[in-house]
Amino acid sequence: MREARVALESAVLTHGLPYPLNLEVALALEEAVREEGAIPKTIALVRGEVRVGLPREEMEALAAGGAEKASLWNLAALLAQGKSAGTTVAATVHLAHLHGIPVFATGGIGGVHPEPYDESADLWALARTPVLVVSSGPKAILDLKATLERLETLGVSLVGYRTDRLPAFFSPDSPFPVPARVDTPLEAARVYRRARALGLGGVLLVNPVSQGLPYEQVALWVEEAGRMAAREGVFGKALTPYLLRKLSELSSGETDRVNRRLLLENARLAAQVALVLAGLE
Repeated sequence: MREARVALESAVLTHGLPYPLNLEVALALEEAVREEGAIPKTIALVRGEVRVGLPREEMEALAAGGAEKASLWNLAALLAQGKSAGTTVAATVHLAHLHGIPVFATGGIGGVHPEPYDESADLWALARTPVLVVSSGPKAILDLKATLERLETLGVSLVGYRTDRLPAFFSPDSPFPVPARVDTPLEAARVYRRARALGLGGVLLVNPVSQGLPYEQVALWVEEAGRMAAREGVFGKALTPYLLRKLSELSSGETDRVNRRLLLENARLAAQVALVLAGLE
């Protein structure tokens, strides 16, 4: 049986959570994967080199601040310039596949923003890269309906884990149905193997958080955070971290607590699927 490895993104260290919570969560994610019997591989750029697995000192350095944010459009340039960076979903999916890791755990994927033409590279990466991605659905700040339509257009295999509804990151459900459902890690692994055999791209396995926040309440906070961003002229790559921080403030830190919970739950599920895949192959 081959090794069961799980890729973990490093954007949670550099941009996803405040210090020192970011370091605490990143270390806890690796431990959760180990507890399930798999091998965690946190992926990042460190001084112009791709790291697939980080020693603690490098995790601490990234968590302390100052690192770039690597997506596909700047990945090559950051490496050429010798920079350190946390990897987004798109960059992590690409690098995981490049290094032979079939399963990746994250929190929420990027998608279609309410603003015209603001669409995450995560969607294209999922469409063309044969990796199984465990997440709690699109980030709460996105246009969920448009993101769901885009996933369909791009042919991403979207599967609910023990749910018939699309999770909305901090919320375990939403008004939007998913096209398929599985109830065990084995069923998820079989979907992934079928997708590989068909020459399809990624499988997005959406895992609702066990204890989340009401969808309607989060939507109100997102609307208020969006107004704040517009007033302050925040856009582009600065928008997502800004909105997530504002949601934390508006919820008195509850979104950070839910974020930690869903990240850990996704890491455990990803490890379970990776173990099954290793056994099948």
